[in-house]
Amino acid sequence: MPVKIKKTGQKKKKQAGSKSGGYTSPHRLKIIFSALDHLFPQAECALKHENPFQLLVATILSAQCTDARVNKVTPELFRNHPTPADFAALRPEALAEEIRSTGFFRNKAKSITGAATKIVNEFEGKVPRTMDELLTLPGVARKTANVVLGTAYNIATGVVVDTHVFRIAHRLKLSLEKTPEKVEKDLMKIVPEKRWVSFAHQMIWFGRKICQARKPLCAICPVEKICDSSDKTV
Repeated sequence: MPVKIKKTGQKKKKQAGSKSGGYTSPHRLKIIFSALDHLFPQAECALKHENPFQLLVATILSAQCTDARVNKVTPELFRNHPTPADFAALRPEALAEEIRSTGFFRNKAKSITGAATKIVNEFEGKVPRTMDELLTLPGVARKTANVVLGTAYNIATGVVVDTHVFRIAHRLKLSLEKTPEKVEKDLMKIVPEKRWVSFAHQMIWFGRKICQARKPLCAICPVEKICDSSDKTV
């Protein structure tokens, strides 16, 4: 009897975090990956940029703001201030007026000018290529760092978890965690490292086009049959 109790306890521990134990099975993940590959085989970052620094600035601006709005602001912004040194020379108050329409513009202006100053003074004017160094820049957390490393440098250090990825990970029960950082850790365990960058891009586009926040288009969703989210519309 003691042996049976021990085995039962081990089984429960093994299933913890997935409710049924099957949400992250290889078969189910294969279905999800195949659907994303079919829908968005060439998925890329939607933020328009020409170099790593522009991507860094655009990603900071994208917080609590749509990529479409950011893409309307950045062309003129980058024409007026083409280098990190140009941004470092700006007063945050002046930059704030140029990025006002992206929301939270005062904090974003402080982050951007602060990051530019640090890049100029400590990294020879170049955006760092490591997670640890990027995280020392004002306004940069793991999501922003992952975007820059994955998109600008093709370095996979994690999975970008924005609002779309966070929402879909929960709907498909790929993670039950409550913070982006913990959701990322769960995704890094079940998504092959070679897919980390492309998976995030695909999930973001999937969230924009199909698994939308307010009214997901479940009728045309290729993974509807393996989804039992309470948000389903069919």
